[in-house]
Amino acid sequence: MTMHSPLASSMTNRDPMNPEADYAIVCAVIAYLSRNYRDQPELEEIAAEVGMSPTRLHKLFTRWCGLSPKGFLQAVTLDHAKRLLDQSANLLDTSYELGLSGPGRLHDLFVTHHAVTPGAYKSRGEGLEIAYGFHASPFGKALLLVTDYGLAGLAFADPGEEEATLAEMMQRFPQARYRHAPDATVRYAERVFEPSAWRAEEPLRVVFIGSDFEVRVWESLLEIPVGAATSYGALAKKLERPKAARAVGAAVGRNPISFVVPCHRVVGAKGALTGYHWGITRKRAMLGWESGLLTKD
Repeated sequence: MTMHSPLASSMTNRDPMNPEADYAIVCAVIAYLSRNYRDQPELEEIAAEVGMSPTRLHKLFTRWCGLSPKGFLQAVTLDHAKRLLDQSANLLDTSYELGLSGPGRLHDLFVTHHAVTPGAYKSRGEGLEIAYGFHASPFGKALLLVTDYGLAGLAFADPGEEEATLAEMMQRFPQARYRHAPDATVRYAERVFEPSAWRAEEPLRVVFIGSDFEVRVWESLLEIPVGAATSYGALAKKLERPKAARAVGAAVGRNPISFVVPCHRVVGAKGALTGYHWGITRKRAMLGWESGLLTKD
């Protein structure tokens, strides 16, 4: 990797207070990583390509994109991995095609971003065991789905609708093995619905299964604090997709881990309580319950 590429030379004397110059650097890094992801370049190599120090590039890129250059590289690599696996490539060939040292690196990449293995993603859950159980909650009966990697699903069932709720959630991993194991899911229910068990230093591990866009939306939901709310339009702007409020709304509606991933905190443009997959009444109850938490001494 040359330390004096034309790109680096043209950007060395940029105005550090010029947002257009910063944007040009971010675009250049994105293009560079998209072309060279197979080389899995280190931050130092990326920084040299645009004539910046690694520390300054890390701060600039993270501020603009919401994730670090390494995080973006992993996302690009993961996107190509999913495409190859969907085309029936095996894990070893996929690893080497992506510039990874072997299936172990590919495994780590999937578990870090999706909390499932690449094999489980490719096979739509074949070989994956999911424990499920119904538990009492402040909002009616809750269905929890748990894997070895964490909480994979949380849904709600009104009386008599338990089987239908379970069938709907099982469609997400149709090839997985499901076992009724409330003894395995109860500890998750206790952590989810008992505020005294909420600890920032011990976050609950969750499993996201969805498109890259859906996962970005769901991750953004996790940033909405208890007692606060946002609109679909504001969420779209935060994701730098201001014209995609409807697509954001659809992704919010497909959130697989209700309450924990707080899609109930998203409201209409004027604060109206718009549709909620598990019912508007339940959405009102959740918001009221959370408001009560904030007013307790």
